[in-house]
Amino acid sequence: MKTRIFALAIVVIAALGATAVQGGPAAKPFTLADVLSPPYPSGLVAAKRVDRIAWIMNDRGARNVWTAAGPDFKPVNLTGFAQDEVFELGGVRLTDDGETAVFVKGGRPNAEGWVTNPDSDADGREQAVWAVRTAGGRPWRVAAGSDPVLAPDGLSALLVKDGAIDRVPLEPRSDQGGAPEPERLFRAAGRNGSPRISPDGSRIAFVSERGDHSLIGVFDLARRKLAWISPSVDRDSEPRWSADGKAIAFVRRAGLTFDAEPAAEFRSRGPADLAIWVADAATGVARELWRTPKGAPGYYSFRDFELAANGRILFTAEREEWNHVFALSLAGGAPEDLTPGDGFVEHLGLSADGTTLYYSANMGDLHGRRIWKVPTAGGKAVPLTSQEAIGTQPVALASGRGAAFLHATAVRPTSVATVQASGEKVDVVAPRDLPAEFPIDRLVKPELVVVKSADGLDIPCQLFLPKGAKAGDRRPAVVFTHGGPIRQMLLGWHYMEFYSEAYGINQFFAGHGYIVISINYRSGIGYGRPFREAPNCGMEGAAEYQDVLAGVGYLRKRPEVDPERVGAWGLSYGGLLTALSLARNSDIFKVGVDMAGVHDWSQMRWGRLDEARRKLARESSPVASVAKWTSPVLFIHGDDDRNVAFQQTTDLVQRLRAKGDVRIELLIEPDEPHEFLFHAHRMTAYERTFEFIDAVLGGKK
Repeated sequence: MKTRIFALAIVVIAALGATAVQGGPAAKPFTLADVLSPPYPSGLVAAKRVDRIAWIMNDRGARNVWTAAGPDFKPVNLTGFAQDEVFELGGVRLTDDGETAVFVKGGRPNAEGWVTNPDSDADGREQAVWAVRTAGGRPWRVAAGSDPVLAPDGLSALLVKDGAIDRVPLEPRSDQGGAPEPERLFRAAGRNGSPRISPDGSRIAFVSERGDHSLIGVFDLARRKLAWISPSVDRDSEPRWSADGKAIAFVRRAGLTFDAEPAAEFRSRGPADLAIWVADAATGVARELWRTPKGAPGYYSFRDFELAANGRILFTAEREEWNHVFALSLAGGAPEDLTPGDGFVEHLGLSADGTTLYYSANMGDLHGRRIWKVPTAGGKAVPLTSQEAIGTQPVALASGRGAAFLHATAVRPTSVATVQASGEKVDVVAPRDLPAEFPIDRLVKPELVVVKSADGLDIPCQLFLPKGAKAGDRRPAVVFTHGGPIRQMLLGWHYMEFYSEAYGINQFFAGHGYIVISINYRSGIGYGRPFREAPNCGMEGAAEYQDVLAGVGYLRKRPEVDPERVGAWGLSYGGLLTALSLARNSDIFKVGVDMAGVHDWSQMRWGRLDEARRKLARESSPVASVAKWTSPVLFIHGDDDRNVAFQQTTDLVQRLRAKGDVRIELLIEPDEPHEFLFHAHRMTAYERTFEFIDAVLGGKK
């Protein structure tokens, strides 16, 4: 990590011996329910032809589709579902005219077709597409399925089912109770999906997966004809229509060889090896427009491929260090970096006419996020929000007046907001009023500190100091590690649901006298590709654990901390690092809460592992150090986890039981996935997390 990045933070570490105090005497502690009371918005989208936005709101288990329209953007609950009536709303879409919101109700089935059923409903659950008029009325079920692709006229949607593409009308049930049945559009070999509808609605471009290669197909609805775009032995994907419907841009990667290794293996990846092609949609004749270079600088993590309405091809990639947005003309040439500078771009929002790109990035402040805009034809990028706020997931308003985005600060949780194109004004849309019990005036503002790992790498962290903390207090402390590992905790409320709740839980610990450090260990995002793809991490050596040791070492030296009363908690990869901390250093970590952690890398299905790599994977895991584990642990896991196999916990618990000298407590929720969905289960898990750590460390005065 470059030292210049953390110049300001070094001052904090230099003052380690000074008294660290925020505010005056501590107020009456707030409850966990209080600090997690605000509703959480996600999945923000915008209509293409009118100033209307829609999003999903989770209000303590009541998950609903909300909308707001300009110019006043008054929020309206469209669906009216009660608490835990719906456990998953998998995204919302708006028709171009903004008159219909289409959403997915229910979780994605696993390999056996089982949909997440967190309350163990005897009838089970399904995943289905639903719709509701934004003018009001009851929502209706469209059809079983997910990922609807809406037609430009808003009258129908495409669904992928069993490797084929269906079309279904977007209209409610008739008076006789019958629902329109999905129409199978065509039959073709391979598994067909990723449909894209032409601007005039007459044709559908799609990807036909054929195993070792894939094709771009075009289906003409009126003529019922299939055509193939420049078929080859390669893997073609991501078809994108030009605004006039005359051209299709797509991505071409090499076809598979007999000895191709599975791409899912957990390891650092090399530069992208692909080409961008453009085809005449009428004839199917295509030409190569641009190919990634063989030499340096390479393009890594190629994503977000799009053909804008003004004819500019856009994509994100890491050229050398930072993830930026690149633009390419249909005439060819070299890609232009639209977002230069030290920092990475995370979320994109493209205007309907393709001329303006809104995006969230951490340029100028690697530890935060701001909303920016830039012309897609090239020009100066301009920030629209301040560094004091966290701005993410922008969507462009159809009128061109600005964008909607997710807004948060150190003390105000994530809200839907709008910002003018000039950046002059930010207005919070929803929730406009926070719950009365939310302790906004009793939260602390976390401080940025940077610690140095044993190998010299700078590791950014957030420090939560309780109000009134002073030298000599000898307070208990907690280490939090995020999941992913492709995540980054910020100096404020996070834009992802669990990490927003984790931030609130860390505030709760601080509100009850604990000093908390949240560690952005190597392999996370936000600090460049060398940091994210640092060598010897995970199953290849657990190099990131030295970052945890650096963070806890800093924490134990603080003058307010009792170095003998330190605990740890985290979910997923954070659970892995919690277990690793207890297994390797029970002398430092006196207690831990491990939520759905990985415990034996050698049993994960990352691809082909020879004996040497399997041995290294096991040595990099908590199970390799069980003999040294003595600290109490609470395991929290749902047995329908689709991210981390439940056996990762069953295996480790049996080993600790056999050892016989470790206090083990369990919170196992049948039918819950990786992150619990049932509100009561989620709150119980969080309350038990604090209670278990507090019972061991004795944090209450």
